[in-house]
Amino acid sequence: MKRTIIITTLTALAIAGTTVSASAERGHGRKGPQVEFSDLDANGDGQITEAELTAHAAARFAEVDTNGDGVLSAEELAARAESENAERQAKRIERMISKMDENDDGVLSAEEMQRRDPSKMISRLDANEDGAISQEEFDNAKKRFGKRKGGGKDRDGDSN
Repeated sequence: MKRTIIITTLTALAIAGTTVSASAERGHGRKGPQVEFSDLDANGDGQITEAELTAHAAARFAEVDTNGDGVLSAEELAARAESENAERQAKRIERMISKMDENDDGVLSAEEMQRRDPSKMISRLDANEDGAISQEEFDNAKKRFGKRKGGGKDRDGDSN
């Protein structure tokens, strides 16, 4: 019984770990809390008990176990990840429109999209300061950006 509780709790915490995007919107990043304290403190007494952790884990598991068979398939986990990705992308797009939409019409025109100054990109990436970005400078920038954003992996998941 205790082993089942531990496995269930660990599984739920792993599932909760996939909710980085949701918690990031609350000001938490990859290294910060994935779940709010209040989400775990079900009775609001200021303390998280084993029973509350177990209940939270079971609820998270049930959210992902869409067919209710008591196990998580690759499809269910992928669907959860896809859903969270879609939510994150929608929020990112919303912020982009909000930031760039100069006339507040809720859409971006070609003019609004092109307002960025290309000279800033050139100055950041042009290592030899010749006023242009070479293939080597471009590739180096992609590697630096990839290490910041995705741990140095390219689109195929290979290390740079």
